[in-house]
Amino acid sequence: MANEQHHDILIVGGGAAGVTVANTLLRKQSKLKIGLIEPSEKHYYQPGFTIIGGGEYTLAKTTKNEADLINPKVIWIKDYAETFQPENNSVTLRSGDKVTYDYLVVCPGLQLDWDKIKGLKETLGKNGVCSNYSAETVEYTWECIKSLESGTALFTQPPMPIKCAGAPQKIMYLAADRFRKKKILDKFSVQFCNAGPAMFGIPFFAKALDKIVAKYGIQTNFKHNLVEIDGPAKKATFEVAESDDKKTKVTIEFDMIHVTPPQSAPDFIKKSPLAADSGWVDVNQFTLQHNKFSNVFGLGDATTTPNAKTAAAVRKQAPVVVKNILKLMKQADLVEGYDGYGSCPLTTSIGKVMLAEFAYGGKVTPSFPVLDPRVPRWIWWWGKKVGFPWLYWAWMLKGYTLDIPHKESYAKRFTEES
Repeated sequence: MANEQHHDILIVGGGAAGVTVANTLLRKQSKLKIGLIEPSEKHYYQPGFTIIGGGEYTLAKTTKNEADLINPKVIWIKDYAETFQPENNSVTLRSGDKVTYDYLVVCPGLQLDWDKIKGLKETLGKNGVCSNYSAETVEYTWECIKSLESGTALFTQPPMPIKCAGAPQKIMYLAADRFRKKKILDKFSVQFCNAGPAMFGIPFFAKALDKIVAKYGIQTNFKHNLVEIDGPAKKATFEVAESDDKKTKVTIEFDMIHVTPPQSAPDFIKKSPLAADSGWVDVNQFTLQHNKFSNVFGLGDATTTPNAKTAAAVRKQAPVVVKNILKLMKQADLVEGYDGYGSCPLTTSIGKVMLAEFAYGGKVTPSFPVLDPRVPRWIWWWGKKVGFPWLYWAWMLKGYTLDIPHKESYAKRFTEES
């Protein structure tokens, strides 16, 4: 029974971060007793959801059985983590059982707050209301795009942080390119309704994306936060921040609307002693060690680290967590190994991708610095569809060290050129 279990290392969350850390640890120390708390039977390659919505991929290609990904030596606890007792090195499961540990790794991902938009749950998946942010709804996005011949197509982005901050606009470009290829783009009003003030948080890439927006004739509505949807009436209501202390509401009619839901730390994390005031797991942004409990580490979407919440970030974070746990076991000094790296392959059209890579402070950190990262290229489209998924399934999740260096030394040159 789970209440009888003690583990050298206990991992909460069996997504990209949890599976990678578990399998990497066992490659380094095969005799470790590792427990993994994860209730889901299916594992999704979420970066593929954008191109499913764009009609270039299938949900089946992004889906594998969780059991096939976890090293057989890992004890898989198919339950939900309910509460944490870090002073006693234990986690209580939803079943009521307790699991104890020497070291804890917390990586449950984030939660999608569909309920924060009034009327959304009632109409999602019908009435032209779609979203790539869930396996249950992503295929409906493509149904909307391929069936629409004219009208208003809205694409929304909520306040940060969200996972893959470029995803709300990636699907917009794919839709616009589909309309262009069918020679009906002039029959559409494509609008980007972003709660933020610009196309992207890093000006270097935002300026390049402004040109993509202009090419498609997309209307940008900044500081527009979606708060309500009336699906049958095809109306979306936004709260518009006209100034710091003045907000108004505006309603826009639509024929289709792609919604990116508000996102936050999972509720069981927010109410736990591991959370910072923001609700996220409170870790050192360089070592990924918890700021209060030294035998606790966090990575992935659920932490306070101010980086882009992407699978590429996990690829860089997981080896740091593994290395530091093993160092802690030997009472050695930890390494400040994570520099905030994240990557966002921006699908600017069918067949081309702008590969945005960056670290803490908005530093431009391209892995292939001979190529201007602001230029959309077919090679990164191949990466999006073929190369990156293969690296995810065949290397990262299996625990192989996959350290493709990124060149921070080139950041200054690129920034100066921009």
